[in-house]
Amino acid sequence: MNGTVHQLRPSSAPGTPSLEPMVQLVAGDLNAVNAVILDRMQSDIPLIPELAGHLIAGGGKRMRPMLTLASARLIGYTGARHHRLAAAVEFIHTATLLHDDVVDGSDLRRGKRTANIIWGNPASVLVGDFLFSRSFELMVEDGSLKVLKILSNTSATIAEGEVNQLTAARRVDLGEDRYLDIIGAKTAALFAAACRIAAVVAERPEGEEAALDTYGRNLGIAFQLVDDAIDYVSDAGTMGKDAGDDFREGKMTLPVILARARGTAEERAFWKDAVEGRRASDEDFAHAVALVSKTRAVDDTLARARHYGQRAIDAIGGFADGRAKEAMVEAVEFAVARAY
Repeated sequence: MNGTVHQLRPSSAPGTPSLEPMVQLVAGDLNAVNAVILDRMQSDIPLIPELAGHLIAGGGKRMRPMLTLASARLIGYTGARHHRLAAAVEFIHTATLLHDDVVDGSDLRRGKRTANIIWGNPASVLVGDFLFSRSFELMVEDGSLKVLKILSNTSATIAEGEVNQLTAARRVDLGEDRYLDIIGAKTAALFAAACRIAAVVAERPEGEEAALDTYGRNLGIAFQLVDDAIDYVSDAGTMGKDAGDDFREGKMTLPVILARARGTAEERAFWKDAVEGRRASDEDFAHAVALVSKTRAVDDTLARARHYGQRAIDAIGGFADGRAKEAMVEAVEFAVARAY
């Protein structure tokens, strides 16, 4: 590998980072991936493609499969195996979203009513299971035991992260280390795997595999940190979900962990009541927003996101400069800049 390390642009820098360079980079490949997705979400049971299509075609950025495609471009892979595997990655992601919305009782996803609200919880869970099964079919068809091991392990890790988050809900004593464990499993693991499998199919050295894994993992952590921050600084129209969902579900995300640690005894009592479900009104949420602002908890959460974003960029510093690397750097900048 021979390249240069880029610096994450300051949040105050002119211009808005975008995924568009990555979209343009992988447009042809993404069409092939979308064709696989459309084909494999079909079933003789009409409800399955109807429900799956509601989410798959619901305005998602396809960021995870695009990371597989962009990583393949970065290392010069010219084959087509990664198309099916990128589709498998998207199916894993979509299945987890269907299950998550049931667990969380969510009403909105990407600005639209969630599948569980339209079709009910049982249908959402079962179609999620169907998509998980389709993803494993695609892995097996690829024929690489190493790819199968990476993606199957990732699926288990995501489930562990979700269970860890479930058991941590309503627990005001949740610490930052466990929080990072949770988001590392439920979000960052799939980002990492999506990038790493490109190096596996291209039969690149272990060092390049590890570099892409590190890029994806740190990008995933940064992405989730920003998601958790904007729950307290954005609105439903911007977020595609109801503002304050995390607050009302009693999730101890980093903004809450920091705000509680820095608060007065009265403020810590408020956070205890809120996390345990006794303060969940619109007025309570407004008070929570004021507290995370007063304690700079959101600012510092976003600063952590920038730290992990820079680590992601550093991880691919050794690869050759070019369109692929520039697009992957800007994808990190986009992930971090969503809150500004």
